[in-house]
Amino acid sequence: MQTGWSGFTRVLAGVLLLACLLPAAAVTQPLSNRLAGHPSPYLALHAGDPVVWQEWNAETVARARRENKLLFVSIGYFACHWCHVMQRESYRNSTIAARLNENFIPVKVDRELHGGLDSALQAFAARLTGVSGWPLNAFVTPDGYPLSVVLYVPPQDLAAVLDRIAARWAAEPEALRALARRAAPAATAPPRAAPLTTARGADAWRQFLDAAWHEADLLHGGFGQVAKFPMAPQLEALLERQARNPEARLAEFLRLTLEQMVARGLRDHVGGGFFRYTVDPGWETPHFEKMLADNAQLAALYLRAAVVLREPRYREVARTTFDFMLRDLADAGGGFYASTSAVDAQGREGVFYLWEPEVLQRHLSPATYAAAWRVWRLDAARAFDHGYLPAEYRVPTELERPRLKEAAAVLLPLRQTRSLPRDTKMNAGLNGLALSALSRAAALDPAYRRAADRLQHFLLKHLVRSGKLVKAVAGGKKVAGAELEDYAWTVAGLLDYADATGDRASRAAARNLAHVAWQTFWRTAGWQHEVEPLLATRAPAAGLPDGAQPSPADVLIRSSLRLGDPKLRERAREAAAWTLPEMARDPLAWPSRVRLLDALS
Repeated sequence: MQTGWSGFTRVLAGVLLLACLLPAAAVTQPLSNRLAGHPSPYLALHAGDPVVWQEWNAETVARARRENKLLFVSIGYFACHWCHVMQRESYRNSTIAARLNENFIPVKVDRELHGGLDSALQAFAARLTGVSGWPLNAFVTPDGYPLSVVLYVPPQDLAAVLDRIAARWAAEPEALRALARRAAPAATAPPRAAPLTTARGADAWRQFLDAAWHEADLLHGGFGQVAKFPMAPQLEALLERQARNPEARLAEFLRLTLEQMVARGLRDHVGGGFFRYTVDPGWETPHFEKMLADNAQLAALYLRAAVVLREPRYREVARTTFDFMLRDLADAGGGFYASTSAVDAQGREGVFYLWEPEVLQRHLSPATYAAAWRVWRLDAARAFDHGYLPAEYRVPTELERPRLKEAAAVLLPLRQTRSLPRDTKMNAGLNGLALSALSRAAALDPAYRRAADRLQHFLLKHLVRSGKLVKAVAGGKKVAGAELEDYAWTVAGLLDYADATGDRASRAAARNLAHVAWQTFWRTAGWQHEVEPLLATRAPAAGLPDGAQPSPADVLIRSSLRLGDPKLRERAREAAAWTLPEMARDPLAWPSRVRLLDALS
């Protein structure tokens, strides 16, 4: 037996030899922040954080397994106000960064590049805490099970959470692994089909309408009694119902909702377009992000409402929304950016849209300023730190309406000199939604037809490679990882463009991409949102509910029925026939499926 330094030397030599023989990947290098130069503007914002952010990919998850560390998965997006706040308060805090770097594998995610991951962790947050949203910060075990989650919290609270979870993981990792597995969604039964009958379609409508009336705000319009979101898929379904089965009560609710969204703080009264949501039930106080997806859907919604509700002025709402998209989101190459930020370059929320009374008085005529003073409620207490938001907080008189249009015309060029950061990432799916909207507006204005032509060319030239989609173009680079939503909304956009213009190439491209989508994302057990999910809880689903955008599964099914391809039609009818127990629990979340069942019954 060797003893003393001689024995130690032999052991050390053996260890060094073993290290030399191991693959390079097994010799773990210290983590460094990997986001410098990232094509996603949101991720690039975090390149200067002291947190050693990694990207969400198989390599990062494998490292967590090797080091037996929890993943700290932080999801946000460029236009998100509270994401910026949390970055400033916590992720640029060297003490918090040290905690994250030592005890976790920190991962930063742009939700618009990983929609499947985001939807899974949002669902986990809702089950665990009853709320969801952004920034979402999830603790995920090395084997891919979400364990815990926090949304925005102040830095002192985040530090306490990090310390508590790190200590428990160090003391009892197996107990926490078991806890995370128990928190995973229960395994679902294999999909079961039911006949596509008139009775089934009628029952789906009945449940949806009952849920809609239960959640409807009959005072302010919209749904719910706290914050207000447009919920475009639900309103689109109700408009379709009204078109086919007119009902005075439903028409009244739709008018109330559409009027409130136009008149108050959800809409940009100077430059057109809609903000993401308001923090109050009366549509008065927005957060100031403006999203391509929301505005594309709402522009199309108001075009449809102009016909169904016989309100021609809704076309002007649609027109100003399209004009916002073309002015502030359009790229010279034909595509559209994802969003404009809620904060300016100095991190001040809403400054781009807000006005001080003395500035308004200096630039507006006395009569116009008087109208703005009364209608925009300049005599009331400030709702925002940096000025007043133009909105119809008081109903304008017939004499005041033209004055307010004059005010907007004066203020818009002044406002364009201000800083408005943009997320210049151009997502395939979001541009598909924009193409659908512009195609429906092509007859409204030659400018919209030209924009649709440029966007169709951009999609086919830059976002289709070897017959498959790429996720996005950002910073001049193509970003891989297209998901079901990208295929579904791009297929629908190309098909709507083909219907509006007669373009055969677009119909052929839509058909080819639809075949790829079915082959890639549809299984005998259901829909898969991503090509290769890295979360252990991402099982195929028989259906996908609507979110802020329509269900990608149901959009693809509807497009496949429209394309006239026998194989696509067979698959679409099979997938549409699957029963969805979740619909009975939350019918309001399934407007696209309700419309689909009605069309097929």
